[in-house]
Amino acid sequence: MASVTFKNNPVTLAGSEVKVGDQAPDFTVLANDLSEVKLSDSKGTVRIISVVPSIDTGVCDAQTRRFNEDASKIGNVQVLTISVDLPFAQKRWCAASGLDNVQVLSDHRDLSFGEAYGVIMQDLRLLARSVFVVDSSDKVVYAEYVSEGTSHPNYEAAIEAAKAAK
Repeated sequence: MASVTFKNNPVTLAGSEVKVGDQAPDFTVLANDLSEVKLSDSKGTVRIISVVPSIDTGVCDAQTRRFNEDASKIGNVQVLTISVDLPFAQKRWCAASGLDNVQVLSDHRDLSFGEAYGVIMQDLRLLARSVFVVDSSDKVVYAEYVSEGTSHPNYEAAIEAAKAAK
């Protein structure tokens, strides 16, 4: 498993680590209207899955805005931002943000995404900051488990992987 800290304290990640070349595991999360969303719903497109501990924090907000902006310059790419924030909080954040190239989704119900991708910070019941790029045939072409949960991911590497993905 990936070695991750949060505020410089080691955390234990639960779930199955995903690596480049793996078939992307499907999952079920909730949209802001409480409808279910699965990875398989967007098959045939390139997906950047941007995972944040909480959309209401500075780094998470900046990460979501950055991927929204960068993805708007690439065709056939969807950005899914996933956290365990309640859908109601995510809906409030989305209304205030004005972002249109990102779908903010909640894994609070059963941690389906967190378990499938190995990003559950067990003691905190939050998702570890990470980024995955999944191509149109559901292969993982980029995976980053950010080593310190309060740090930014490697935006450039993720965007380059999305550009190169088919």
